[in-house]
Amino acid sequence: MLALQKHRAPLQWLGRQLFNRDDGVAFFDPLLERINPMWVQEYTPARVQRIIRDTADTRTFVLKPARRWQGFAAGQHVNICVEIDGVRHQRTFSLSSSTTLWHEQGLVTLTIKRLPGGRVTNWLHDQLKAGAVVGLSEAFGDFLLPEPIRPILFIAGGSGITPILSQLKTMAVQGFRAPVTLLYFVRDHDHAIAGEHLENLAASHDLLSVKVITTQGSSEPRYLTDADLGAITDLRSRDVYLCGPQGLMTLAGELLDARGVEREKIHSTYFAAPQTDLCSQDLGGKVRFARSNLDVDSTGDAPLLEIAEAAGLTPQHGCRMGICHQCSCRKTSGTVVNRLTGQASGPGEDTIQLCISIPQGPVALDI
Repeated sequence: MLALQKHRAPLQWLGRQLFNRDDGVAFFDPLLERINPMWVQEYTPARVQRIIRDTADTRTFVLKPARRWQGFAAGQHVNICVEIDGVRHQRTFSLSSSTTLWHEQGLVTLTIKRLPGGRVTNWLHDQLKAGAVVGLSEAFGDFLLPEPIRPILFIAGGSGITPILSQLKTMAVQGFRAPVTLLYFVRDHDHAIAGEHLENLAASHDLLSVKVITTQGSSEPRYLTDADLGAITDLRSRDVYLCGPQGLMTLAGELLDARGVEREKIHSTYFAAPQTDLCSQDLGGKVRFARSNLDVDSTGDAPLLEIAEAAGLTPQHGCRMGICHQCSCRKTSGTVVNRLTGQASGPGEDTIQLCISIPQGPVALDI
């Protein structure tokens, strides 16, 4: 293994010449995986230490990544890679552990909710066992705590609590140095992820206030209200962190704006890609994949990543939500529309993300 590391540069050159990839050392992965799956080079292997049941549809997977993994900041995400029926799948999940757990024990946690019909989440819940090895990307994302820590309001919905859990756990270890309030919206108390842990955190720290709000507990659905925000001390002086379903995120943004909270103080992340109404856009067009010498006609609002995959190409990608930037590539000509913002690019060379870019007329890519 040390020899492979020592000769990584020549192997990368060889990989580029023979396999059109920078990680030529990964060519030896099938052999390494048979000897020891923790030696695989294409991704960072992480062994499942144990699996904890949080709710009826949520599990926390405790992982021990290989030592070459570079760690994370509270609030970041990772891509995990698993093989299901001989096919590799990647999905993006938020880390839910404190950074201290990684620094002191070399462990991280992913708290994952089962999605109805979800191929990967169902497999993780039903098939992944302690002792198995999964692939782990380096951490990414800018949903990060302020430095120095200032008063904070967290607003979370459902499984959107997971990156906030990492932040709360990290702050608890370091000691809360400013008031922190969490408004956590769940269907009912049985679906409150880490509900008991949150209660214990609040009981142990005077500066932390936790309010779990059930949305389906009465005859009328209960959502975030202006009164909820009005009860927050010094709301306009706080940094606000949002993570949850699109409806909650939109409502929170409107209420915060009405109360005069500066947009620079509002930080958000998503567990599903938000969508902008593109009905008025004239979308689709011929896509030229230059290096593959392939032309594909597209119609409608299909993003370039899906167009490439439908054509049999396998461009690198990760989250498929515009977060991780692993699918970034060079557009050499043409215009694309960002499906998150609805904004069109310029017609010339540009770096774009395949997963959120929709062609608007002919487009040429360096793929």
